[in-house]
Amino acid sequence: MTKKIAVFPGSFDPFTKGHEDIVRRALPLFDELYIAFGRNVAKERLFDVTAQMQSVARVFADEPKAKVIEYQGLTCDFCHNIGAQYIVRGLRNALDFQYESEMAAINKDLAPDIETLFILTNPRWAHLSSSTVRELYKHCGPYQNFLPSNECEK
Repeated sequence: MTKKIAVFPGSFDPFTKGHEDIVRRALPLFDELYIAFGRNVAKERLFDVTAQMQSVARVFADEPKAKVIEYQGLTCDFCHNIGAQYIVRGLRNALDFQYESEMAAINKDLAPDIETLFILTNPRWAHLSSSTVRELYKHCGPYQNFLPSNECEK
């Protein structure tokens, strides 16, 4: 039987409790779930990607199906490279749905064999975004309250 492999892609700048919740809820659905930090050379990160990846790996150290990796290029190409059949995306609201459904349609055109699955964000974290956490950080706010186990620091 073929392994069910999924990718949860994002810039994760930073990886929030909302992201953690999506991963924990997606893990039972797959044999392997790659938390894939997409490298975008046109976008400057605030939080160090290597430190973020190490922190996320610690958060999921007890989950052998969770893998943390960095990639660059198209997500569907990365999926093909690792044999993933699914892309997992979290949805917080209608704006997320609009953007994510457009991306899913483009990915379907590029890679008809890869299915995008949407997981609705837990209402506890629906207000949370990486952008908000970055703003809190810049203004010395309590940004760590929104990071998994206060692990993912700058």
